[in-house]
Amino acid sequence: MADLKDFKENPQKQLLEHLKDARCVMLGSPNPGEHMQPMAPQLDDDMIENDSGAIYFFSDRTSDLGKAVLNMDKDVMMTYMEKDYQACVRGRLFPNTNPAVIDRFWNSIVASWYPGGKTDPKMLVLRFEMKDAALWASTGNPIKFFYETTKANMTDTLPDVGDKAHIKVS
Repeated sequence: MADLKDFKENPQKQLLEHLKDARCVMLGSPNPGEHMQPMAPQLDDDMIENDSGAIYFFSDRTSDLGKAVLNMDKDVMMTYMEKDYQACVRGRLFPNTNPAVIDRFWNSIVASWYPGGKTDPKMLVLRFEMKDAALWASTGNPIKFFYETTKANMTDTLPDVGDKAHIKVS
């Protein structure tokens, strides 16, 4: 459930906290003709506390996304959705060649995709640097939702079921 107080006070930190716990986001390609694809975001508490605005992904240099990142330098979009929290984030994808990043996020799930281990030639680590984001959060409380939508229908007003924000990532 989204904490609306945190959402208003520090939406960037809350976004990073949601992404840290996410199993998957939809990540766009620098090539506008390609569909977004599911990717597992890699970030940790240090990155959240330092508001780095960076997220890492393990990818494959032979995939459409990998080839596009290696050949183009354009903004991409990333989306994340859960029941009461949604985000659309614009940023840039860059190949990352720092072996410390691989060591930092390497685990048995990542290893299952790279039979050659940490030096598998097909592995491509991507660094997503956030620029800005549109965010939406609601309480997820079904009673409040029912009350607000009923009140709106009776008074010709809009329901107050959450909040939205647009942030520039620092």
